[in-house]
Amino acid sequence: MRPSWRLLITPLALAAVAVGVVVWAHRGADAAEVGVLATGQLAVRIRQHVALCAVSTGLAVATAVPAGVAATRPGWRRLAPPLLFVANVGQSVPTIAVLALAFSVTGIGFRTAVIGLWAYSLLPVLRNTVAGLAGVDPAIVEAARGMGMSPAQVLLRVELPLAWPVLVAGIRTAAVVNVGTAALATFVGAGGLGALITVGLDNQRDRILYTGAALTALLALAVDWAIATLAELTRRPGR
Repeated sequence: MRPSWRLLITPLALAAVAVGVVVWAHRGADAAEVGVLATGQLAVRIRQHVALCAVSTGLAVATAVPAGVAATRPGWRRLAPPLLFVANVGQSVPTIAVLALAFSVTGIGFRTAVIGLWAYSLLPVLRNTVAGLAGVDPAIVEAARGMGMSPAQVLLRVELPLAWPVLVAGIRTAAVVNVGTAALATFVGAGGLGALITVGLDNQRDRILYTGAALTALLALAVDWAIATLAELTRRPGR
């Protein structure tokens, strides 16, 4: 089977299941459920969920990768334990508690949810950045320096490419976890697919509840596939 077709099997299967979920949600829905499960409303909820996950994961990468790089530089390695401790605290505290703390400062809305999700997704990215860079063979680094490369060139052209599989695995973990955790964003007025789950629970509407849960699961699988595909396409030959 050609690689291009192999890469398309998963998204096509996920899209087919998503269509099936939407069709099932609409079929037999009563008047009270139709408005919540309308295709336009579902599209809005999915966009909100994707935006929450994309922004929070992007901020986690922008924060944790430079911090991980700094913690592996000579003279700065003592930063690694305290940085990992702070990231561990961010993930060990329940997300709903982080959202409540952020709510007391920034109020209700999208920004509050992003802060909570960002704090929750720092650890896997930071930990894998440190582990990936620490796992680069020192002999390769010394050889690069012996060729006259500057520290920045060694980092960008040798260390980061070799650490990329481990680093992207951390990003993949953070992004997938964020998809599930973002369902809590509805409690601070940020919307997302969690709103469907909450409405279904509060009103004992199983059709709405199952639709929100199924779409959240499918979105997590889609994000996992997308990042795994990126890792595969950007993998260095021979690794």
